[in-house]
Amino acid sequence: MDNYRVRCAWDEEAKVWYVEDSNVPGLAAEASTFEGLVAVLEKRVPELLDENDVADGADIPLEIMSLSHRVVHRHAA
Repeated sequence: MDNYRVRCAWDEEAKVWYVEDSNVPGLAAEASTFEGLVAVLEKRVPELLDENDVADGADIPLEIMSLSHRVVHRHAA
């Protein structure tokens, strides 16, 4: 059984979470919330694996990582 991973990132300008990198063939997705993106992934990953004949078994180990960058301002002491 292969382990599949998806790295998600936040696009500040577009205000969406999106798939930045993945080893799932053909995976591209975005959503306005991280939870929404996870829901999309839970549906699309099995579909894409079936379409590409790479699914084996009923369970799919999926590692979902999130990445978000922030600028933190210092307050004067």
